[in-house]
Amino acid sequence: MFNKKDLIYQVTREGGTEPPYSGEHVNNKKIGNYACINCDAIIFSSEHKFDSGTGWPSFYDLLDNKAVHEIEDNSFGMKRIEVKCSSCNSHLGHVFPDGPPPTGLRYCINSVALNFKEKKK
Repeated sequence: MFNKKDLIYQVTREGGTEPPYSGEHVNNKKIGNYACINCDAIIFSSEHKFDSGTGWPSFYDLLDNKAVHEIEDNSFGMKRIEVKCSSCNSHLGHVFPDGPPPTGLRYCINSVALNFKEKKK
Protein backbone atom coordinates (compact mmCIF):
# COMPACT_ATOMS: atom_id res chain seq x y z
CA MET A 1 0.00 0.00 0.00
CA PHE A 2 1.19 3.51 -0.82
CA ASN A 3 1.62 6.33 1.67
CA LYS A 4 -0.17 9.51 0.57
CA LYS A 5 2.90 11.16 -0.98
CA ASP A 6 3.68 8.02 -3.01
CA LEU A 7 0.03 7.67 -4.05
CA ILE A 8 -0.07 11.30 -5.25
CA TYR A 9 3.02 10.62 -7.38
CA GLN A 10 1.68 7.29 -8.68
CA VAL A 11 -1.65 8.85 -9.69
CA THR A 12 -0.65 12.29 -10.94
CA ARG A 13 2.72 11.51 -12.55
CA GLU A 14 2.33 7.86 -13.57
CA GLY A 15 -1.37 7.92 -14.52
CA GLY A 16 -2.51 5.57 -11.76
CA THR A 17 -5.88 5.33 -10.04
CA GLU A 18 -6.63 5.33 -6.33
CA PRO A 19 -8.92 2.56 -5.04
CA PRO A 20 -12.64 3.43 -5.23
CA TYR A 21 -14.21 4.90 -2.07
CA SER A 22 -10.75 5.47 -0.56
CA GLY A 23 -10.38 9.18 -1.28
CA GLU A 24 -11.08 11.99 1.15
CA HIS A 25 -13.21 13.98 -1.32
CA VAL A 26 -15.69 11.25 -2.35
CA ASN A 27 -18.25 12.23 0.30
CA ASN A 28 -17.22 15.87 0.78
CA LYS A 29 -20.37 18.04 0.83
CA LYS A 30 -18.69 21.34 1.76
CA ILE A 31 -18.91 24.43 -0.47
CA GLY A 32 -15.73 25.44 -2.25
CA ASN A 33 -13.36 24.68 -5.10
CA TYR A 34 -11.09 21.80 -6.01
CA ALA A 35 -7.54 22.53 -7.16
CA CYS A 36 -4.76 20.44 -8.67
CA ILE A 37 -2.69 18.91 -5.86
CA ASN A 38 0.59 19.68 -7.65
CA CYS A 39 0.19 23.26 -8.90
CA ASP A 40 -2.91 24.58 -7.07
CA ALA A 41 -4.76 25.52 -10.28
CA ILE A 42 -8.51 25.72 -9.58
CA ILE A 43 -10.34 23.17 -11.73
CA PHE A 44 -13.72 22.20 -10.23
CA SER A 45 -16.44 23.77 -8.08
CA SER A 46 -18.47 21.95 -5.46
CA GLU A 47 -21.51 23.35 -7.30
CA HIS A 48 -20.79 20.90 -10.14
CA LYS A 49 -20.07 17.88 -7.91
CA PHE A 50 -22.51 14.98 -7.81
CA ASP A 51 -22.70 11.46 -6.37
CA SER A 52 -22.05 9.15 -9.32
CA GLY A 53 -21.91 6.02 -7.16
CA THR A 54 -18.53 5.13 -8.68
CA GLY A 55 -16.33 5.69 -5.62
CA TRP A 56 -14.50 8.73 -7.01
CA PRO A 57 -15.41 12.42 -6.82
CA SER A 58 -17.47 13.26 -9.91
CA PHE A 59 -18.22 16.60 -11.52
CA TYR A 60 -20.45 17.46 -14.48
CA ASP A 61 -18.49 20.58 -15.49
CA LEU A 62 -15.21 22.46 -15.15
CA LEU A 63 -14.85 25.96 -13.73
CA ASP A 64 -12.88 26.92 -16.85
CA ASN A 65 -12.73 24.90 -20.08
CA LYS A 66 -9.02 25.75 -20.31
CA ALA A 67 -8.25 24.20 -16.88
CA VAL A 68 -7.68 20.74 -18.31
CA HIS A 69 -6.65 19.08 -21.52
CA GLU A 70 -8.14 15.80 -22.67
CA ILE A 71 -6.21 12.93 -24.23
CA GLU A 72 -7.51 9.73 -25.81
CA ASP A 73 -6.60 6.81 -23.53
CA ASN A 74 -6.85 3.28 -24.94
CA SER A 75 -5.08 1.53 -22.06
CA PHE A 76 -6.39 -1.67 -20.47
CA GLY A 77 -8.49 -2.46 -23.54
CA MET A 78 -10.81 0.50 -22.89
CA LYS A 79 -11.50 3.64 -24.90
CA ARG A 80 -11.51 6.58 -22.49
CA ILE A 81 -10.62 10.26 -22.35
CA GLU A 82 -7.90 11.11 -19.85
CA VAL A 83 -8.11 14.46 -18.05
CA LYS A 84 -4.87 16.29 -17.22
CA CYS A 85 -4.23 19.63 -15.55
CA SER A 86 -3.43 22.24 -18.20
CA SER A 87 -1.00 24.02 -15.89
CA CYS A 88 1.27 21.16 -14.81
CA ASN A 89 0.15 18.11 -16.82
CA SER A 90 -0.88 16.10 -13.73
CA HIS A 91 -3.16 13.15 -14.40
CA LEU A 92 -6.47 13.85 -12.66
CA GLY A 93 -8.78 11.12 -13.94
CA HIS A 94 -11.10 10.57 -16.91
CA VAL A 95 -14.23 12.11 -18.42
CA PHE A 96 -17.17 10.01 -19.59
CA PRO A 97 -20.34 10.90 -21.56
CA ASP A 98 -22.73 9.47 -18.93
CA GLY A 99 -23.14 12.39 -16.52
CA PRO A 100 -26.20 14.41 -15.56
CA PRO A 101 -27.64 17.47 -17.31
CA PRO A 102 -26.83 20.09 -18.31
CA THR A 103 -23.53 18.76 -19.77
CA GLY A 104 -24.08 15.00 -19.81
CA LEU A 105 -20.45 14.64 -18.69
CA ARG A 106 -18.93 12.84 -15.71
CA TYR A 107 -15.44 13.94 -14.76
CA CYS A 108 -14.34 10.98 -12.64
CA ILE A 109 -11.40 12.35 -10.66
CA ASN A 110 -8.97 10.86 -8.15
CA SER A 111 -9.33 12.50 -4.72
CA VAL A 112 -5.59 12.34 -4.21
CA ALA A 113 -5.11 14.54 -7.31
CA LEU A 114 -7.10 17.38 -5.72
CA ASN A 115 -6.86 19.90 -2.88
CA PHE A 116 -10.16 21.23 -1.54
CA LYS A 117 -10.44 24.93 -0.77
CA GLU A 118 -13.48 25.59 1.39
CA LYS A 119 -15.36 28.79 0.65
CA LYS A 120 -15.32 31.19 3.57
CA LYS A 121 -18.73 31.98 5.02
